[in-house]
Amino acid sequence: MFNSTLTRALLLLSLFAFLALTIPSPTVRGWGQKGHEISGLVAAKKLPAEMPKFFRKAAEQLSYLNPEPDRWRSRDESNLDRAMDTAYAPDHFLDMELVPEAAMKALNRYDFTAEMIKAGQSPTKAGFVTYRMLELFQTLRIEFRLWRAEKDANKRKWIEQRIINDAGILGHYVSDSANPHHTTIHYNGWSGANPNGYAVFTREPNQGIHQRFEEIFVGAKINLNDVLPLVAENPRVIQKPREELWDYLKASNKLVEPLYILDKKEPFSATNNSPEHKKFVSDRLAAGAQMLRDLWWTAWATSAPVAASTPAN
Repeated sequence: MFNSTLTRALLLLSLFAFLALTIPSPTVRGWGQKGHEISGLVAAKKLPAEMPKFFRKAAEQLSYLNPEPDRWRSRDESNLDRAMDTAYAPDHFLDMELVPEAAMKALNRYDFTAEMIKAGQSPTKAGFVTYRMLELFQTLRIEFRLWRAEKDANKRKWIEQRIINDAGILGHYVSDSANPHHTTIHYNGWSGANPNGYAVFTREPNQGIHQRFEEIFVGAKINLNDVLPLVAENPRVIQKPREELWDYLKASNKLVEPLYILDKKEPFSATNNSPEHKKFVSDRLAAGAQMLRDLWWTAWATSAPVAASTPAN
């Protein structure tokens, strides 16, 4: 017979699956390929010499992998059964306006789901990017720990491949979260009452402010050297990754309205030459690259095997 905890968990997972299929998710992408690749490359170029050599040598690969999760959401595949796109779209964003404080204390995505449902909110509509980042960060730290301990040369190379892949994929969600559009209900135009006359909300992924900001403007106006000098030279060890990831999302969310104010002043476009607009976008890409570099460094620096505890007498 199922105990009450297991029954509750199964009911929760069933509801979660139902919501994932019935709640529409944004289909807009984060930064476009160029912005993602810049963010990943800057993070890799800012690694310290103490990072394992195989990782530092993988800068171009880490850059290439940064936009990979968007490639998985291929329209060709989505037009068939949409299993990938609908299931994993919420991993790319977190709408802060929908999340109660209690949910931010959840240890994992399932506890977060329970808190959101308790608050009368849809977890899939709000998004899971916090937990996707945390899951990949913890996976990376475990892999570094395995790499430190492995003596077999072939197995060590296999672990290195796993590390590079997961580090690159982690980069995608960290870069997404630096874009204020990925932290808000106003992800592609101002949603609801719009007394300030900001860009109008649209669900069309190839129209609206989201694409103009992260893809068209970045593609025309932002380059590696605009972002590279903005990242601190020395990495830091993140002491409380879950709490700091929430703070990172909050900081990005605070820039939602400043972004819309800039766009109202002069729309983001391929012909916009405003230094103010360029600085805003460069700063956001740098914030993503710096958080990513620090997460990689923290995963490595804190991956030493934990000493076995002394048995109690």
